[in-house]
Amino acid sequence: MASTMIDQSVCQLLNHLAEGAITAEALTEACLNAIRRLDDRIQAFLWVDEDGALEQARTIDAKRRRGEPMGALAGLPVAVKDVLCTAGAPTTCGSRMLRNFVPPYDATVIQRLRQADAVLLGKTNLDEFAMGSSTENSAFQVTRNPWDLDRIPGGSSGGSAAAVAAGMAPLALGTDTGGSIRQPASLCGIVGLKPSYGRVSRFGLVAYGSSLDQIGPMARDVRGAARLFEAIAGHDPLDSTSVPEPAPTLLPLLEEPVRPLTIGVPREFFAAGLDAEVEAAVRDALRVYERLGARCLDVSLPHAPFAVATYYLVATAEASSNLARYDGVHFGHRAAQFHDLIDMVCKSRGEGFGAEVKRRIMLGTYALSSGYIDAYYLKALKVRRLIKNDYDAAFGQCDVVMGPTAPTPAFRIGEKVNDPLAMYLSDIYTISANLAGLAGISIPCGFTKANLPIGLQILAAPLAEAKLLRVARMFERETDWHLRRPTMT
Repeated sequence: MASTMIDQSVCQLLNHLAEGAITAEALTEACLNAIRRLDDRIQAFLWVDEDGALEQARTIDAKRRRGEPMGALAGLPVAVKDVLCTAGAPTTCGSRMLRNFVPPYDATVIQRLRQADAVLLGKTNLDEFAMGSSTENSAFQVTRNPWDLDRIPGGSSGGSAAAVAAGMAPLALGTDTGGSIRQPASLCGIVGLKPSYGRVSRFGLVAYGSSLDQIGPMARDVRGAARLFEAIAGHDPLDSTSVPEPAPTLLPLLEEPVRPLTIGVPREFFAAGLDAEVEAAVRDALRVYERLGARCLDVSLPHAPFAVATYYLVATAEASSNLARYDGVHFGHRAAQFHDLIDMVCKSRGEGFGAEVKRRIMLGTYALSSGYIDAYYLKALKVRRLIKNDYDAAFGQCDVVMGPTAPTPAFRIGEKVNDPLAMYLSDIYTISANLAGLAGISIPCGFTKANLPIGLQILAAPLAEAKLLRVARMFERETDWHLRRPTMT
């Protein structure tokens, strides 16, 4: 029963829990058993709260037996990317800098998970401070792709993606600054939703790029992602960038197709560098939509080729500012030996940060420095506006924009770790959605001959998650790619 339990969808599990066919404790134990059996090879989790998760599950079961009102996720285990503050539990951001940091408060999304009666399994691995595309930059371990343990799961939410793909958790939270939910979802064969900027509170998220970061759900199917998104979305007065609107109601309309549906297909998303098998799978997915009555329209995003350069100026500038707080004074790593205050700060930061984080801090600091800010950072902000204008024009002609999520399937561990530019190009199709504040999702749309997952990216206008998820569900109902599971014994 345990093995069949963890293979079921979120909605199936919720139905079984509501009917009493399974208990939250049994489901949580099944997930913990899967973690014990698999995670020494996958290394998706940095910390697992076995006792705490089982205690939460028993409390939820007792609440159900008493006939009390239940939350929307009642009894469902959720894995949490280790960049979200959880009271009394480690929040390391995958960095030596925060190796021993235990926050005194919950992030808003964690509070909302608790209010929804979710069971928090533990914290998942990530690229340090969410800076990376492969989860190889973690200070503690390299997470592996459940479909091929010699390959990366994507990043920076690679631990969350691998945990869901391997059946160690039915749901997970990730964060997306330039594709860090959608790209690992694509490479691990699951669904990953990047909400519109401001739709989900960032309070309690350890910041990387404050104008780009967004928290979102990862699940095995669109309905599961929609269920988790409903639970965490909505206005939060603790986040000044939070959109002052309630969480959208998605599930009652999710099965209704969008008709008529016009799909924008950007020619810039099918240029040099796109793997042939990935392109073929995405083209096949577009034909599925056409069979359902959709019209595919060629569109242009003329400033898309500048998205990577723009992102690595805006994001690194914000990272330089956000990570300045880690100085060895108030919290975080402090060097054991130093001569004076300046030496303490320099050594603490030098020892606490990894190579990629240092690289991005230096890039951002340079872009913000006197004499260069106009030429680099301020110019990048102007190009960001042009990228947003491109999408505004596209959405004036179509309902959604579609293309590949990532240019290639999962690559081998170590293959690009010494080539930062090649690694940065892994996010070439996802970055622009963050610059423009769009809603985006990656859904499984095929496999390579080597049995590696391929993802279809769908983008919608800001705050159009309801339409986005309905369009994604249209494809999911017609195909079985989301039902495939990696074979791990």
